[in-house]
Amino acid sequence: MDIATQAEIVLRDAQFDTWTWTGVTPSVTCFENAALMGFVHIFETAEALLGGWAASQQTALARHAPAIRSAGAKAWNVYSVFLTSDPTPLLDRAIQRIEEAFSLTRKIARAAIQTPDDVERTLLPLISIRAKPLLGASNYETRLRSRLKDLPLDAVTAFLSDTPAIEVARILGETS
Repeated sequence: MDIATQAEIVLRDAQFDTWTWTGVTPSVTCFENAALMGFVHIFETAEALLGGWAASQQTALARHAPAIRSAGAKAWNVYSVFLTSDPTPLLDRAIQRIEEAFSLTRKIARAAIQTPDDVERTLLPLISIRAKPLLGASNYETRLRSRLKDLPLDAVTAFLSDTPAIEVARILGETS
């Protein structure tokens, strides 16, 4: 799996503008929306990530400094994302500690990125909350009746039938 391409897909689905900065090797995926901006850096190995994240962050910031300075309040929400597909359990905690370096940008750092779901889970802090409703066979009338249990039964029945709204209001008025 190409992590950079998958990250770009996830970010675009989340309504970010994305583009590739080819001024460095490997290239960096840049992203921005109305609230934040950032850079996705991909490393071949966990060791390369640990040894190169700070320089990669500095290079990206130096190159994009004019745009960041002109971004106003958004300049406080710059993210550096450091990813590798290398599954190195012994270095996982060291990689996650990168996020605790509070200088220059906010950080997301992960190893063992193997699937599109791994990419999406990693980028969740950047993505708006999305609810995944559980859709299935359901008797909506029964569910609605259970939620309206504090109302008079004849008013609920009238509401769920073809009874005019004025009649439902009259029934509710009589019982209050």
